[in-house]
Amino acid sequence: MLGILPFARLSLAVVLVAVMPLGAGAQGAFNDFKQLDTTAKMPKLNAFIAPGTTPEGSKLHAVALEAKLTANGDPVQDGLSWYVFSPIAGNDGKLPLIASSQGGSADFQLAAGDYFVNVSFGRAGVTRKLTVPESGSVEKQTMVLEAGGLLLNAVSGSDMRIRPDQLSFSIYSADVREDGERGLVMADVPPNTVVRLNAGTYHVVSEYGETNASVRADIQVEAGKLTEATIQHKAAQITFKLVSEQGGEAIADTAWSILTAAGDSVGESVSAFPTMVLAEGEYSAVARNKDKIYQRDFKVEAGKNTDVEVLMKDVQPEQPSAAATTVQQIPPEQQGQAQADQPQQQAPLPSYDQLQGGAPGGQDSD
Repeated sequence: MLGILPFARLSLAVVLVAVMPLGAGAQGAFNDFKQLDTTAKMPKLNAFIAPGTTPEGSKLHAVALEAKLTANGDPVQDGLSWYVFSPIAGNDGKLPLIASSQGGSADFQLAAGDYFVNVSFGRAGVTRKLTVPESGSVEKQTMVLEAGGLLLNAVSGSDMRIRPDQLSFSIYSADVREDGERGLVMADVPPNTVVRLNAGTYHVVSEYGETNASVRADIQVEAGKLTEATIQHKAAQITFKLVSEQGGEAIADTAWSILTAAGDSVGESVSAFPTMVLAEGEYSAVARNKDKIYQRDFKVEAGKNTDVEVLMKDVQPEQPSAAATTVQQIPPEQQGQAQADQPQQQAPLPSYDQLQGGAPGGQDSD
């Protein structure tokens, strides 16, 4: 996959997860890293029952629910969100929420009837239809999420770590819609954060800085495993300074424009020494200060952060307001010959009145 390092950088806990299903003890791998809470905010009660959703006098039945990451795995102990809906839409067109629960396994008291039960684990989730009979007990319901975890990070060049505040990720579905776009799963994911997802392939966009350094990659998430992917950026951080001499102080009130080799603008700033993250390639730095323009070409190499100094002697020449006239001087000894070579000016032809008077040149005849 383009942009993904060829080796898997896995901590010890992640290696264990990658080679065996997540057991009760191994689920701590998900808790070793910061996680995103992507579920709706619901009352954090073990079994919240919405008022008025149970008919009066109805006999309630105990319903026990548990969820697993894989069919052969152990029940998930934490991080689950349970929702029980009525299958009959309300006046607003939405399915009424009957009950909800947060944490691990859940226990509800439900009247006889049909329900939709949804369990989510981060962005992973599954829904099942549940029928509670009029009589008899309800077997424990086990729902298989087929979910795993994805932890993203990135480096600049071969191995230079990127500051977390300069890095963000967006996760998209792998499938392309009819309009040519991909469905957004989650935006602005910080690095070193576990995202819980359904098993499958995802299209990840990594943004380094805010200019033009981005990398795309397709990453596979496996059920019951925590996948760590390190994306490699071919970019560097560049600081610009307008100086009167090499190593001099940066001159304030300078407006900057950064252009690609093709002349396209990729970044602008008004600062004494702005800093930008640029993708590998060739650029031109254009500085404007007190109605004068200075320019310098430079090259960005992956992982090599550096300063680019634009000297005030690198001022661009002003464009002339009108085209200049080229005059060729002739040596004195050749001037006579040049005059002889020039054609003699002919006298103007007589006018009509002069021809009628019979005296060309405007002279009266005797």
